[in-house]
Order: sequence, then C-alpha cells, then structure tokens
Amino acid sequence: MEKIDFSKAIRQSSKGIIVIFVFNTVKFFKKFFVLFIAFGVSILKSKSIGNVTPTMLILATIGVLIVILVFAILKYLNFKFYLSEDDFHLATGIINKDNTIIPKSKIQNVYIKQNFLQQIINVVSVKIETAGDKKSEIEISALDKPTALFLKEQLFTKKAVESEEKASIEKRDVFFSVSPKRLLLEGVSQNHFKSFLLITTFVFGLYTELEEYLKELNLKERVEGVVKLDEATILNLLITNAIIVIAVVLVSLLFSVIKTFIINFNLEVVEHQKTVEINKGLFNKVSLSLTPSRIQNLVVTTNRVKQYLGLHALSVKQAMVNAKQQKNFNIVALEKEQLNYLINKLLSNYTEDQGEIKKPSRYYMRISALEMMVFLLIINGLSIAVFGLEMLWINVVFIPLTVLYVHFAYKKAYYRISDNFITIGSGLIDTTTNILEIHKIQSVKIKQTIFQKPKSIASLVIYTASKSVTIPYVSKPDAISIYNLLLYKVESQDRDWM
Repeated sequence: MEKIDFSKAIRQSSKGIIVIFVFNTVKFFKKFFVLFIAFGVSILKSKSIGNVTPTMLILATIGVLIVILVFAILKYLNFKFYLSEDDFHLATGIINKDNTIIPKSKIQNVYIKQNFLQQIINVVSVKIETAGDKKSEIEISALDKPTALFLKEQLFTKKAVESEEKASIEKRDVFFSVSPKRLLLEGVSQNHFKSFLLITTFVFGLYTELEEYLKELNLKERVEGVVKLDEATILNLLITNAIIVIAVVLVSLLFSVIKTFIINFNLEVVEHQKTVEINKGLFNKVSLSLTPSRIQNLVVTTNRVKQYLGLHALSVKQAMVNAKQQKNFNIVALEKEQLNYLINKLLSNYTEDQGEIKKPSRYYMRISALEMMVFLLIINGLSIAVFGLEMLWINVVFIPLTVLYVHFAYKKAYYRISDNFITIGSGLIDTTTNILEIHKIQSVKIKQTIFQKPKSIASLVIYTASKSVTIPYVSKPDAISIYNLLLYKVESQDRDWM
C-alpha cells in the first residue's frame, strides 16, 4: 500500500458521507421514535390528523432526509486532519469552525472500529481518545483499513523511538483465540439475572408507552378478573406463573448467549512486544490496544459454573474512557493460565498471594441482613397489596435467598495490600477481583455511615483515574492505618500514574 502523507490536510474517504448520513438519520428517528409510533397509529386509525394526510407525511419525511443529507455533505467537506511532528490537528464545523490540536504524548487510545454498514462499504472508523474526557475527542468515520492502521502507527510513533515502535508493531503473535464452543459455554454460564431484569424492564417500559392502546383491548378488566381468584384456581395460577417465569429465564439465557456471540465473535488477543491488542465483534468489529502504562485497574470475574468450566473474564479499566467503549475492554473465556499470563503482561510482578488476606468486620453481615429485610418487606407489601395474603408463599423462596445473599456477600469480601498492589474481592453470584497498582491511586477517602459510627467501623474508598473501589467495613483504626500507608506509598514511590 502507498503510504499516505499525513503532513498535509486531508479528508476522510468520500464514503464517510454515507456513514454520517445513516448515523444522523438513525439518531434522529431514535430520538422521536415514540412520537412517530403514536403519530402513525393515529393516522392509520383516522386516515388523517386535521389537514395532515399520509402523502404529506411522506413528503415531510423525504424533506427531513434531504436536510440530513445536506448536513452530512457539509460535515464531510469541512472535516480535515493532518499530523505534525508532535501533534494531531483537526478542523471541523459547518457554521462554527473548530480547530482541535492533540499532542501525540497525550493520546491514550486509538480504536479501529467497523460497524455493519462500514463492513458493507468496506471502510473503518478511527477513534482517538485522551484521558481528558469520557467520550472520544475525535472520530474519523470512514478510512480504508490500511490507511487507518498506518494512521494509528503514526499517532503512537515518536522519532526517537521510531525503529523500536515499528519493530513492536511488526511482531504479531496471536496469544489467544476463542473457539465457538467456549463462547457458547461463556454465554450459558453468565449471570442471567441482569438479562432477566433487562427483559422485564423492557416489557414494562413497552407496556407503559402503549398503555392507552392496550386499554382498548379491555386488558384491565381481564386482569382484575384473574386477580379475584377462588381456591380452585390458585393451583392453576401458580402453574401459569411458574411457566411464565421459566419462559422468561429461558429467554434470558438465549439473550445472554446471543449477546456473547455477537460482542465476542472471532475474539483474539494479539501480543506485541509492549502492548496487547484485542480484536472482536460481529456487527461491530473493534480493534484496540492495551498499553500497561495507561491501565488503571484490572477486574477479574468468574463464578462457580465458570470455574468448573475453566472460564475467566478479564476487564481492563483506563482513565476517562467512553463508557460504551469501555465494554470492549473485556476478554472472556480465558483459562486460568492465560488469565495469569495476561495479568503479568499488563501488571508486572503481580501474583495472587501478595499480601495477607484480610476480611471486613462481621458487622458487614448484619448490615447486609438489614438491607435484605427491608427488601423483603417491600416485596411482601407489594405482593399482598396486589394479590392478597395468598402470595405470602413467596417467602419460601425469598428467605433462603436472603440467607444465601448475606453468606456469600461476606464470604467473597476480602482485601490484600502488598508493596505495589491492592487486591479487593467481592461478589454475590459472580466473584469479582479488583487489582490496582498503588502508585496509580489518585485519592483515598474514609467514609462512615450513621450505622458504622457507633461501632467504630469505617469503609475506605480508593480512587483511580478510571474508577473507585471500596474496602468495606473495617475497624476505624485499621482504616486510618491503611489510609496513611497508601498515601505514604503513593508519595514515596515517585512514579507517574500514566
């Protein structure tokens, strides 16, 4: 491929007009989706609204699309970028002109992404992020892939280390590639409670939006008829509810499996000399690099089923990364040896047994039990209000779950502090391990609730540039001791956080 001269101002591919147009069109119709549905239903029922006819509505839609297309063309024409020796320069704007300059040394990540539309027209987008904002500062919507890769190389290249960086880029070793079988096991063994809540929330939200139209089907009267049950129909109600719950659980399982496949399709981890590259995705293909110096936290997730199947997930947290993009920093279906190797690649000299394991105060269990009792009271109150005293049987399910919640929440909670690392364990269904380097700590805070203060208990909140982690419910003297120790280590190590 002929090398592009980025020292002169250039535009992205002309195919960028298509990408910008489609993106803005989808964004516009998503914003007014509910309005369009209600408007469309009203027109279908009455054939018109006042003087507005279906033909006028179609013409208005075409007019909106033409306006969006004009803005897409203008945005494309005014979008130019170039590279100087040390900086990335970008000119944008239609009416108000903006000039953005980003020093190469401040660039934290460069992502190469390809959604379904970009796959069809054979272009990729390039996102450039620094640690200064939670959203991408720069996004180039359409470049051919070789050009995008060359641009990424130039953004991370400094003249003094040019030969070393090129050698690192050329060395490409696929360390891990996920198989369809392991992806299937990953999807099946996930925590499906989140999917269950997501599906339930979606159905409830859909009902709320369309409530007026559902009233016309007399659903309210039918529901009231079902609620007024006699003893002969209670068994049928229980069986029906059980079937509904099982169906929703199966849908949640299917949803998790499909979502896992789509997000992690063709997942591969490529090891370079100094960095680790992640490539994955079906409809949205992403390619991103992990640089150890920019990593703030590592989060390891597993559960009993995953451990039995030999599955572990590693999530990498970086400073001020776009929340949506942060989800792509996950590597799933890793074996234990692969997990340990990657952790040591990204965090030098880390081992699991560094530091003494310490547990929170047992008062943590009492607070957890109190929280669950409040939850039970709310559930019982709502169930009795809607269905009557017959629904008290739900405590047969919820009370054992409450006991298990309190037991596992305490059992999985621990912390370790070594010379260079803090490891914090937590979880309920999943087991989560947070690992952070002490020299990357931004601040430490001691917190006490009204329940903790009389017991001389406190929680320690540790902040990095990417997230905060908490050491819960330790004695106040221990909290002060840890607070002073961490601040001393941060100040005495004299190492940059990035």
